[in-house]
Amino acid sequence: MTPLTEIAQTVGGAGKRAAVVATAGGLIISTFGATAAQAAPAASGVSTVDLGALTQQAREALAAAPVVTVAPDAQVQVETVSADTAVQVTPAPRPRVATPARTTTASRSAERAAPAAASIGAPAPAFANGSAVIEIAARYVGVPYLAGGSTPAGFDCSGFTSYVFAQVGISLPRTSSAQRGVGTVVSRADAQPGDLIWSPGHVAIYAGNGMQIDAPRPGKTIQFRSIWQSNPVFIRVG
Repeated sequence: MTPLTEIAQTVGGAGKRAAVVATAGGLIISTFGATAAQAAPAASGVSTVDLGALTQQAREALAAAPVVTVAPDAQVQVETVSADTAVQVTPAPRPRVATPARTTTASRSAERAAPAAASIGAPAPAFANGSAVIEIAARYVGVPYLAGGSTPAGFDCSGFTSYVFAQVGISLPRTSSAQRGVGTVVSRADAQPGDLIWSPGHVAIYAGNGMQIDAPRPGKTIQFRSIWQSNPVFIRVG
């Protein structure tokens, strides 16, 4: 005798039709009230329910159902996340910006040492009295001194005088020592703009008023300056 048998007998004894449905989690029993007409199988033509077969099916379903055992004191915890929970974010590192190369002391010194582009040419001084030689010579003010130079790219002292005098049709020897022997020597008091001023190892052009124009020495440029020679020779050429 089983609980299902007792249920089936009770339902049958009460004159009702029972349908037993077996599920994996248990049994569901539905009963439907039957009228006298429905209880007569022969008269209604409705077949009777085989409760014995249903009971056997229920037994088989119950036996095949898995058994799950849960401890009485078992607790289920569900992790929750609050909307107010602060989220820690590690920012990405900032991109590195290339630092311009520093100007070294050496480079700054080189910049200071580099000469600015020289301005070439200057007006002839008023005291030159319209000398064609001085007017031509003034065009080359600012040209650098160059040993052995005899062009506007660079002059030495005798290269400068010979280049200037050549433009007025006067040919001078190339060296200062050779230029000492040309023309006529005059006194300082009688010297005029355009005369040569000679001293051992150097030659210049007299500009008047105690001034001369010449190529001084390495590192300097063609310029007007005071006569510095202690006892120069003034030579008139042409």
